[in-house]
Amino acid sequence: MHEIEPFYNWRHLYTAEEDPRSPFFGRLYNEFEYSQVIYNYYIHPQWDEFGSRTLYMKILYADYEHQFVIIELIGEWNDAIENDIMTLKRDVVDKLFAEGITKFILITENVLNFHSSDREYYQEWFDEVTDEGGWIVALDMPEATQYDFRKKKLNYYIELMDIANWRVYKPEHLFTRINDVFTKRLNG
Repeated sequence: MHEIEPFYNWRHLYTAEEDPRSPFFGRLYNEFEYSQVIYNYYIHPQWDEFGSRTLYMKILYADYEHQFVIIELIGEWNDAIENDIMTLKRDVVDKLFAEGITKFILITENVLNFHSSDREYYQEWFDEVTDEGGWIVALDMPEATQYDFRKKKLNYYIELMDIANWRVYKPEHLFTRINDVFTKRLNG
C-alpha cells in the first residue's frame, strides 16, 4: 500500500495544501517518512488524514466557479465502527459545501472494503447538494465494495459510476462527462 500514491498528474493545476478554501490548507508533507497506516500497512505520505483510522483522502482538484471537487480515497470505508461518513461529512464535505461546492466526485478504486451503519449522513449530504442542483458520484469502486454499498441501498444517495481510464481526462473534462449524465437524466 505504501506505493499507492494519490493521482498526481493534476498537481500543476491544483494542490489542496495551497488552497486557502481547502480543509487541508497549509498541510506539510514529509516525502521521506512514512508515518500513516491503515491497519498494519504504511501508506504514502501524500494521503491526507481527516479523522478516520482506516480511510484517507486527497483532494485532487477543486473548482469553485463550477462548484465541483474531485477527491480520491484509499483504505477501508468503515461506518460500522469508525463512522467514517460522519467524519468525512463534518470535517471535509461541510467545509467544501460552505465554499459553494455542490458536486462531489469520489474516486473510490482504492476503497477495498465497506462496512455500513446508518444512512442519515448520506441522506443529509444528498439532500443538501441536490437542493442546490448538485450530486455525489463514487467513481470506479471495486465490485465487492459496490456490492456492500448497494446492499444497503446507499447508491440512492451516491451514484456509482465507472469511467475507464479517468486519468486521461483533464479535471474539467472528467467533470463535464459526469455532469452530462445528470443533465441528460433531468432533461429526459
